[in-house]
Amino acid sequence: MKDAGLAVVTGASSGIGAAFARELAADGRPVLLVSRSGDRLEALASGLNAGPGGRAEVLAADLATPEGRDAVWNATEGALRPVALLVNNAGFGLNGLETDLPFERVHALLELNVVATAELTHRFLVAMKARGAGAILNVSSTSAFYPTPYFSLYGASKAFILSFTEALHEEAKAFGVTVTCLCPGFTKTNFAAVAGMKEGKETPFPEMTPEAVAKIGLEAVRKKKAVVVTHPLDRAWILAGRFVPRSVPAKMGVRFFSKTKPPTPSKKS
Repeated sequence: MKDAGLAVVTGASSGIGAAFARELAADGRPVLLVSRSGDRLEALASGLNAGPGGRAEVLAADLATPEGRDAVWNATEGALRPVALLVNNAGFGLNGLETDLPFERVHALLELNVVATAELTHRFLVAMKARGAGAILNVSSTSAFYPTPYFSLYGASKAFILSFTEALHEEAKAFGVTVTCLCPGFTKTNFAAVAGMKEGKETPFPEMTPEAVAKIGLEAVRKKKAVVVTHPLDRAWILAGRFVPRSVPAKMGVRFFSKTKPPTPSKKS
């Protein structure tokens, strides 16, 4: 298969990121897999490279740090290895009352979800503009469209990604680069465990597989779309929310997501 150029996938060790890696490798693309979890990346790359034409490399880096973000650049553009596709998938959520969240986790979420996405997008977009070619896929969430109580910081971080990407889509197409925002809803990953959500089916939203989400995202890039919401039912409620007062989605969010939040820690006397 024709080499379409190097693809970089962040947050590639599991879930949607790993599904992106498999899709790209199956399409004959050389892929650089980035995550903090070096062992998981090595296992994934080994499986990809065992297949026909597999060309997967790994980079263990913490993108919540400047050093980790520099490492991605230095392994690619900084080493004169042009990146044709950047998939900014790394990120995590926090579930609960804002006042109950540890500040260290709050800071890490902002660094990874917001700063890392913005910095990598900016740096690679400059390089792609110089070549007049390339694509960036930023993974947001359906939480980006309306305020999300008990996921307030996560939802706000994804709203930033959505707005940032939509604006860049219009800027970048003038110089031959596609910037696309992927907005999945509930997906069968370890997101809930990392976010600290209660186990079980606590919300009525539809759930998709990582593989289905990845396919939709890459197809949106090929079609040069600005934004894609992965599930039709999610598209329906997002559209419906535009016809009610701004306060309504947030009030509904309290009802739904209060069921997912962990118990409030008891205060020690």
